[in-house]
Amino acid sequence: MAASVWSPPAHWTRITAIDAHTAGEPLRIYTSGIPPFPGDTILEKRRYAKEHWDRIRTATMWEPRGHADMYGAILTEPVTADGHAGVLFVHNEGFSTMCGHGIIALAQVGVETGLLSGEPTTADPNVLEIRLDTPAGRVTAFARRDGERVAEVWFHNVPSFVYALDRTVEVAGLGPVRYDVAYGGAFYAFCQAEEVGVGLGPENFRELIDAGMAIKRAVMASLPIHHPVEADLGFLYGTIFTGAAHNPAYHSRNVCIFADGEVDRSPTGTGVSARAALHFARKEIALGEAFTVESILGTTFTGAVTETMTFGGYEAVIPRVSGSAYICGRNELLIDPEDPLAYGFLLR
Repeated sequence: MAASVWSPPAHWTRITAIDAHTAGEPLRIYTSGIPPFPGDTILEKRRYAKEHWDRIRTATMWEPRGHADMYGAILTEPVTADGHAGVLFVHNEGFSTMCGHGIIALAQVGVETGLLSGEPTTADPNVLEIRLDTPAGRVTAFARRDGERVAEVWFHNVPSFVYALDRTVEVAGLGPVRYDVAYGGAFYAFCQAEEVGVGLGPENFRELIDAGMAIKRAVMASLPIHHPVEADLGFLYGTIFTGAAHNPAYHSRNVCIFADGEVDRSPTGTGVSARAALHFARKEIALGEAFTVESILGTTFTGAVTETMTFGGYEAVIPRVSGSAYICGRNELLIDPEDPLAYGFLLR
């Protein structure tokens, strides 16, 4: 039988997806084969998915269909009256609360393929506004069209704020480490790479994972993390190392180690949002002042503070983050229930 006309048995699970990357960080966008997740809010859908469909996450994120640093997005119906879609984000450890590189890829891929619709803005009909319901709250993306392509994407994130400043924690193998904690849709511990003794290039990949996870565990053990509104959001997602940019045209470089030792290839959209809150609180940037951050690959996101507000008792900001994404594949993923490795494995 010719491979071109072969079809998998009817009892196999079939999942289709579009694969993309944002500044080098992967995003697998599921397009069919994922069941609807019940719930009146995205957090309720997230809880249901974690409890009932986690093996689909591992089957499609882990090897042999994915890898230790894979990332994905599951679109749902919106849970707000004016929302265009809801979204759940998945990775090697579980279900995220927000994902900036994912928002950028969803907007770009969604508009270019017709997967997502939006509304033309009044200021520019070539710019589509796409309102997304995420577990962290409403995120609004903007995609500027240039013919059939999307030329530029940016998003306005959830309220972002500083949680702790100038703390020190004892870390096994590293000694005392100074850190800040800020929230940009997820909580991160921020450290100066030079103080920890790690570099921020691809050659430092393994040491960044080891140091990042050691710091994450130490901070989790010493500092309770509580979100002021939603208990489900109150956990430390990762460690972000910051340092000087390799390209002097840019503000700085950072590398994020998140979930179970994943290394973000992009500058991390939620991390840039949290950094916007930190820099603004320290009066290092002004309202509307842009700063461009490099990733471990040298790719960039640009952040800025668009407005200030009070959120749950914290002085918060609304960040704007911009970047670019690219489609790199279209997949049909098959799960044979007789396969002993059907639901994935990880080797690091």
